[in-house]
Amino acid sequence: MADEANEMRDAEVILADEAGRSLPCFIEQTIPIEDQEYLLLIPVDAPIEIFMWQADPDSDDEDEVLVDVDEADIDSLFATARAVLAEQDLILQRTALTLTAAGNLPEPNDEDCFTLEVDEGPDPQTEEFQILATFFQDDQEYTLCTPLEPLLFFAKENAVGDIELVTPEEFQQVRLQIEDKLFDVLD
Repeated sequence: MADEANEMRDAEVILADEAGRSLPCFIEQTIPIEDQEYLLLIPVDAPIEIFMWQADPDSDDEDEVLVDVDEADIDSLFATARAVLAEQDLILQRTALTLTAAGNLPEPNDEDCFTLEVDEGPDPQTEEFQILATFFQDDQEYTLCTPLEPLLFFAKENAVGDIELVTPEEFQQVRLQIEDKLFDVLD
């Protein structure tokens, strides 16, 4: 059984988006539920986020905060971001669902890592990132980061044999069953 799980982990599938971009992923886990097999996927290459520094609207000081770059702005930043990462022998790729970088990431250290609050409210969520590089374009500072926790996708094979993301609605319908199966594997 362990050999079968290891073979599955080595298997690759391709996720695609509406723009025709692809994202190669390893199958981390298969989760059979009723007559459907769900896949827990992890990108083959490192996911990359581009953040920009902006004045904090909630502060009277000159504090700045990191904010996500809009998808529409990535096209104008891509060539510069790619050149900056190339200096570290990383190849930035415009893949489906996320940017990725092929190559060996530097080992994270405390000076290059930060925690970002990604969900405000009564139970705020945080995400940890490693800074890979910074650059300026049009007098704006940008930071290229990779999350320290794996980026995971839930997917399934559709009727024509393509791998597609599970919709948020479908995920909510099977979430408890998926969690039960994942915790059974960990035991």
